[in-house]
Amino acid sequence: MRLALTVFFMVLFILLCLLGILANGFIVLVLSREWLRYGRLLPSDMILVSLGASRFCLQWVGLVGNFYHFFHLVEYSKGLARQFVGLHWDFLNTATFWFGTWLSVLFCMKIANFTHPTFLWLRWRLSGWVPRLLLGSVLISFIATLLFFWGNHAVYQGFLTRKTSQNVTYKNWIRRLEIHYFLPLKLITLSIPCSIFLVSIVLLINSLRKHTKKMQHNSPSLQDPSTQAHTRALKSLISFLILYALSFVSLIIDATGFISSQSEWYWPWQIIIYLCISVHPFVLIFSNLKLRGMLRQLLLLARGFWVTKVV
Repeated sequence: MRLALTVFFMVLFILLCLLGILANGFIVLVLSREWLRYGRLLPSDMILVSLGASRFCLQWVGLVGNFYHFFHLVEYSKGLARQFVGLHWDFLNTATFWFGTWLSVLFCMKIANFTHPTFLWLRWRLSGWVPRLLLGSVLISFIATLLFFWGNHAVYQGFLTRKTSQNVTYKNWIRRLEIHYFLPLKLITLSIPCSIFLVSIVLLINSLRKHTKKMQHNSPSLQDPSTQAHTRALKSLISFLILYALSFVSLIIDATGFISSQSEWYWPWQIIIYLCISVHPFVLIFSNLKLRGMLRQLLLLARGFWVTKVV
């Protein structure tokens, strides 16, 4: 029974990752095509391309790394595989969090109705800052990755050998490192973008909620297109908030090594970790007119091809 559940959740994890890879790849392809055609991208599209590309790569790294870790635990723990996977995993995770944060900040600045001079000044400036913010996020992610890599390489390899010779088991030493080094480092590197994200998304949700209530009060019908658009935007933002928060909490818990690869909860836990980067791309596609229109065209094209083939 345990083996059947493990296989079930393993297959579910693969399907989730493949769906996310398709969705993120679709976002990157459509907007890259737009970039090549017109030679420029809107600030929001720049962030979407960056976010989609980092999530696309992250899911491939996670898919390959998790299966290698699960089936080759000893080689993964003591060999170069941990260094290689960890290097890409830490960089892409940090970058993904920062790109998601800038997306929420941009939405807040463009949509929220605040009249404070500082907010208006930021709204006017932010669009021009987007390329620098994205490059800065890559730089910050690179620095954070070096710190994680130093921990994996110097501590796990060099310092580990000295400690295990003093009757400290490998498992206990790993546990100490996860609690006293990797967990604080993960908290620092992810809490900063998460805090900025929470402030911007809460301000935006509050502004949209007030505006939606005002429109519903003044509108004779709840079916008013403008009211419906604001309601859809609210639902998208709330789902983004829930998925982002779930991703943050799951990564922090994962840094403690609370659930090992030998646990029966390993694959369900991996599904939770990858839920945001697999599900949120679909929210972005259906809430973006350009992406939604292209998806509709592809579905109609596929339907026409299928009907022709069947006939």
